[in-house]
Amino acid sequence: QVQLVESGGGSVQVGGSMNLTCTLSGTEIRLNYIGWVRKTPGKAREGVAGYYVSNWQPWYADSVKGRFTISRDNYKTTLYLTLNSLQVDDTATYYCTGSRYARTDVDYWGKGTQVTVSS
Repeated sequence: QVQLVESGGGSVQVGGSMNLTCTLSGTEIRLNYIGWVRKTPGKAREGVAGYYVSNWQPWYADSVKGRFTISRDNYKTTLYLTLNSLQVDDTATYYCTGSRYARTDVDYWGKGTQVTVSS
């Protein structure tokens, strides 16, 4: 069973930065994609950033390109998400996720961490 545990998050003002961390275990289960999804009440969930595991090619949503950066440790057991130039619209619960097949078909979810951006 894949387990994903997020840390980081909190409150920040517009223009600020934040770092999120996801620790992965049970990765003997083959995943095609690992990354971050955010959810806000009343909005559709949104994939934010992640990696295709086959070649560790990063993927970013257009809404965060140039502001967010995903990275990982050399053991591929920890994901990092650096959030810069944060905007009020970035307020959401951020989940670390794993997908066995298509990026958008999430099979595994962390419990989530809240990011709140205030003006």
